[in-house]
Amino acid sequence: MAKTETVPDLHSLSREQRIGLFRTIYASRRIDDREITGKRQNKVYFQINGAGHEALQAAAALCLKPGRDWFFLYYRDRALSYGLGVSARDMFLGSVGSRLDPATGGRMMPGHWSDHKLNIFTTSSPTGTQFLQAVGAAEAILRAGLEDLQDRLGMTEGEVVLVTSGDGTVAEGEFWESVNSAVNLKVPLVYLIEDNGYAISVPTEVQYPGANVAALLKGWEAQGLMVVDNVDGCDPVASYEAVRTAVAHARARKGPALVRARVVRPYSHSLSDDEQLYKTPAQRADEARRDPVTTYPERLLREGLLTPGELASLKAEVQDEVDRAWAEAADAPPPESGSYARHLYSEEADPTSAAFDREAQAGDQGIGAKTMIDLINITLKQEMAANPLILAFGEDVADASRPEILDELKGKGGVFKATHGLQRIFGENRVFNSPLAEATIVGRAIGLAARGFKPVVEIQFMDYIWPAMQQIRDELATIRWRSDNHFKAPVVIRVPIGGYLMGGSVYHSQCAESSFTHIPGLRVVYPSRALDAAGLLRTAMRCDDPVLFLEPKHLYRQTHNKGNDPGPDFMIPFGKARTVREGTDLSVITYGSTVYRAVQAARQAEAEGLSVEIIDLRTLNPYDWEAIAATVKKTRRVLVAHEDTLQWGYGAELAARIADELFFELDAPVRRLAAKDTWVAYHPSLEDEILPQASHFLEAYRSLAKI
Repeated sequence: MAKTETVPDLHSLSREQRIGLFRTIYASRRIDDREITGKRQNKVYFQINGAGHEALQAAAALCLKPGRDWFFLYYRDRALSYGLGVSARDMFLGSVGSRLDPATGGRMMPGHWSDHKLNIFTTSSPTGTQFLQAVGAAEAILRAGLEDLQDRLGMTEGEVVLVTSGDGTVAEGEFWESVNSAVNLKVPLVYLIEDNGYAISVPTEVQYPGANVAALLKGWEAQGLMVVDNVDGCDPVASYEAVRTAVAHARARKGPALVRARVVRPYSHSLSDDEQLYKTPAQRADEARRDPVTTYPERLLREGLLTPGELASLKAEVQDEVDRAWAEAADAPPPESGSYARHLYSEEADPTSAAFDREAQAGDQGIGAKTMIDLINITLKQEMAANPLILAFGEDVADASRPEILDELKGKGGVFKATHGLQRIFGENRVFNSPLAEATIVGRAIGLAARGFKPVVEIQFMDYIWPAMQQIRDELATIRWRSDNHFKAPVVIRVPIGGYLMGGSVYHSQCAESSFTHIPGLRVVYPSRALDAAGLLRTAMRCDDPVLFLEPKHLYRQTHNKGNDPGPDFMIPFGKARTVREGTDLSVITYGSTVYRAVQAARQAEAEGLSVEIIDLRTLNPYDWEAIAATVKKTRRVLVAHEDTLQWGYGAELAARIADELFFELDAPVRRLAAKDTWVAYHPSLEDEILPQASHFLEAYRSLAKI
């Protein structure tokens, strides 16, 4: 349903509501102004305003239900946050970065709205990342209903999700990915696009053709997207009618809706910007004429809803509220020393603790019968049976997107068959295919996890994870910390990794784990045998942190690393290495596919009189420093090895720490062994030359032993 200029129903709002709209508009502006003054006084360290957007946002707040509906906002949404219930005091506590700031504890810039009681999900700085998360949060409503999980997840009837953005952000790919999934799934999601004509200094016509994203989306109407266009976002009554229409569409489960409203930005983008450098005086004067902080009270006076005295009294009341809030916040205490370490990971479910150590319960592992892919599949089935909140999805993860054909076919179940059969057992609501879009997979998983589900998603190859990198690094790993533990997203991301494939070449053979071990807040796991994959995957699914679970695809079906099913409660804690082989002359610290190559070389070295100890780290963040220190002190010679490239690789950190903290325990320099600093080649002979082989390990052993 497309609309042109929205005609307001003047009887849709009571006098009190219409006056209340002005109160929210004016309070938001005065809070902005007080914050700007605080920045100039050096009591506020960053400021970004919502000036000109207040009428639209105040109206939107009236259409939604804080604490019931969910909100994924962006930095201009001060009036919306205020209208939903975020107080001036709480905003100012964020402005000064106080530890009393209930949104972030002083960890985030002002304007990054968050309130767990109001269901305002933690806002971040990368524009556009919120879109996919909002789709996931709305998707959770539908999936919870299909599985009868609403009560367990604390959901109520008729919930909707609101996601907001400026006009520039909708040029980003994740916006279009989100619309794609929102429309396909028919989720109860409302997009509110606050179009002020500029993304900092870049006008909208540079962002996309025609300078109107709603017009570009008209073709989606036939698929169920409601488009409400050309709303006067400086008119709160017109804005209310438009947003109310969109919200009603979503509440009725007719699918998503998008509202594009024309607003102004009478202030510069932020205090770091000067709009006089790119807006003409005539443009600025025109924006001032539309500014709702002046036009709307004039309307209230003209229509007899307020007298001049009542308006002056209302303004004084708001100013008093703002002044008192600032006085209370201005001298609020800063974060205490050392508090930076809190809430980086869950403090309730520590996957490094003894509670996750059930390695002694492995059972008979004498002759392994199951490959790594077998035990991953078995573990997924066991955990999904035990926990109805687990969802498995990704590209090709389901047995079939069209379940009716499964009577005739075996089904896919992942390109490596790790998820084969899951859909048949648990149904297409819990095991499903995603679009071929990695950011979509992780972004939706974040939204689902925020609502209480436990997504276990698959990225088909490590080589293709990069479109999801912003969702992983800037979002998934930061959510608990930046929200001061008010929100979390314990997603498990399964990723086949590495080479030794014969023909994998550049785009199916890379590692790059060091790019992710460098991310605070993200657990990184890298097993080398079937039994460890089972125990570590179960820990990943039962812990409360985001986990990147790296599966060496070369090892999926090897026979040397087979194991037996250790049972439905077998777990291995993170940060606990495994001694693969005892030795006395030198130590190898490694993981993944290079473990077996280290063992092969050690057997040959033993025939030459060299005793090699091999430590398999199993998890890379955290890693087992105690095991590393113990083996270094034992043999006094150490080789750090991995499949990834040598320069800036994971082993460099281990080598540096050993040299720093264990220097006097060493009888020789720390050595490293890794892939050549290039890409993995297609031809097997060239691949063998590039990646570490058993012969390379043996040569390194001999060289290290001679020092």
